[in-house]
Amino acid sequence: MTVRTLPSRRLSVAPMMDWTDRHCRLFHRQITRHTWLYTEMVTTGALVYGDVARHLQFNDEEHPVALQLGGSDPTDLATAAKLGQQWGYDEINLNCGCPSERVQKGAFGACLMAEPQLVADCVKAMRDVVTIAVTVKHRIGIDQFESYDFVRDFVGTVAAAGCSTFIVHARNAILKGLSPKENREIPPLKYDFAYQLKRDFPDFEFIINGAIKTQDEIDLHLRHVDGVMLGREAYHNPYSMAQFDQRYYGDTAPVKSREEVLAAMIPYIQAQLAKDGGRGLKLNSITRHMLGLMQGLAGARAFRQTMSDAKKLAAGDANLLLEAAARLAPYA
Repeated sequence: MTVRTLPSRRLSVAPMMDWTDRHCRLFHRQITRHTWLYTEMVTTGALVYGDVARHLQFNDEEHPVALQLGGSDPTDLATAAKLGQQWGYDEINLNCGCPSERVQKGAFGACLMAEPQLVADCVKAMRDVVTIAVTVKHRIGIDQFESYDFVRDFVGTVAAAGCSTFIVHARNAILKGLSPKENREIPPLKYDFAYQLKRDFPDFEFIINGAIKTQDEIDLHLRHVDGVMLGREAYHNPYSMAQFDQRYYGDTAPVKSREEVLAAMIPYIQAQLAKDGGRGLKLNSITRHMLGLMQGLAGARAFRQTMSDAKKLAAGDANLLLEAAARLAPYA
């Protein structure tokens, strides 16, 4: 197995359902080489009983890349984690933060915070079968359990099983009455809880997540915790990550322009569409992740319109990217 020298987790892009698939991650990798990328949550059932290749295949250029798992059975999680390492992922992350009803019915996600010993058992089962890092992404509380003591005790119990990296979404999860979208917006952010966790457990790595958008905000958080995970901002405004490698990792390579990012994606798109003769994958499966590339520029709307043109997408011509970029010229 190839031993990789991995960058620190100072910056990462959150696992986001229906968004951070392998095409999205490959696109983000054109913008930042060192920021950690995470898969969408993959349930243990999908790997134990389903099509492993469909769920775990990824592009080698995506490293460092982590596999996020959803599950609550230690045996199944161990099986899934072992598969993740075999397929080449750099980290296994356990989802203890998703509040959706579908996830709750599977007895995993945020509801696992009510069972810290079970989470510890799951972490131990995975650590027993893999040599890569096993991490946990969690909320700061659930429902009425919203005191700092609750999340402190959760972290302490899970840490005893060998987990040393915690990704803290700094909001409570309301399991009944709020949709996943509302759970990302309504419960108040309590960044100070994450800061306090770092003070109470100084030997562990804490990464903060929740409505973080700007480099000034990132810089502020990094005074208190080890890393910052971006979510929707990274997806809707991906070029905001263009300076990350230089600013946070000391990389001296030139920053790619937006046009260079587009040009780098064309051979990838052509290769993906050619794999099955164009009968399966559609151009939109890749380009939909790229609509925010020109966010903040005059002409961004015209870019999005071209990238979303149904007839052009149906034609499956990757040069659509250059045509869309050309529409910005009158605004320059």
